[in-house]
Amino acid sequence: MPPAKKRTRTYDPTRTRAAVLAQFGQVRDAVRTLAPEQLALPTRLGDWTVRDLIAHLAMTVASVGRALERDEPAKPGLALLDYPSVTAAHAVAVAESSRDLAGATPDLDALCARTGEDLARHLATAPHTRVLATRAGAMTLTDYLVTRTVELVVHTDDLNAAVPGLEVPYDRQALAAATRLLADALAARAPGGSTEVRIPPYAVVQCVEGPRHTRGTPPNVVETDPLTWLRLATGRLAWTDALAAAKVSASGERADLSGLLPLMA
Repeated sequence: MPPAKKRTRTYDPTRTRAAVLAQFGQVRDAVRTLAPEQLALPTRLGDWTVRDLIAHLAMTVASVGRALERDEPAKPGLALLDYPSVTAAHAVAVAESSRDLAGATPDLDALCARTGEDLARHLATAPHTRVLATRAGAMTLTDYLVTRTVELVVHTDDLNAAVPGLEVPYDRQALAAATRLLADALAARAPGGSTEVRIPPYAVVQCVEGPRHTRGTPPNVVETDPLTWLRLATGRLAWTDALAAAKVSASGERADLSGLLPLMA
């Protein structure tokens, strides 16, 4: 019997828009509190400072409005689940643009305020089926906003890690969307039904070739929390380190995901 065809996950357009606005709002609130010496702190992103990281977050959000102002492509060309695998090709250009913006923008608070207002204005009237010409490829507006939740949540975590004492909150819907996209990307990279990956409360996927589990407790189970999963999926945390710190549990001979991670740069 052929394996069952997996249903492509859909995302609610209204909730996804609200999630992007809410998570960037959390970042804006945090930026207002940062002193110059905190903006100069290093991050875990190579030679990026906190200032560079904040500029990148603003650029990530501003890309929605810029794409909406371009001519609309005839149809989408990039599937949502393919997005994580194409980001590495643009990493150098994105890093250069972020540093240039940071260097040219002394007032990051004003930048974030302006960016948030522009995003809200663009999203107020744009249909969710609108096709955008993005750096990675043509995508629908809702799909592109899902990718923005990944960027916003992952880089909010980078920001919290860089600034001692800073605890920028995570919007629940943004965290859920980011977790689900990268969980589904894992299942797409390693199709199968032998291993169940659980990321409560947001996602459960089956992956990896081998005997398909049908009932009872699966023989191969991986379980972790959403932030640990995002760190694993984006290369912020190594699989062996996560196991050693008991941040992830893995049981069964097919529960080692180290060869499949990270999913995106």
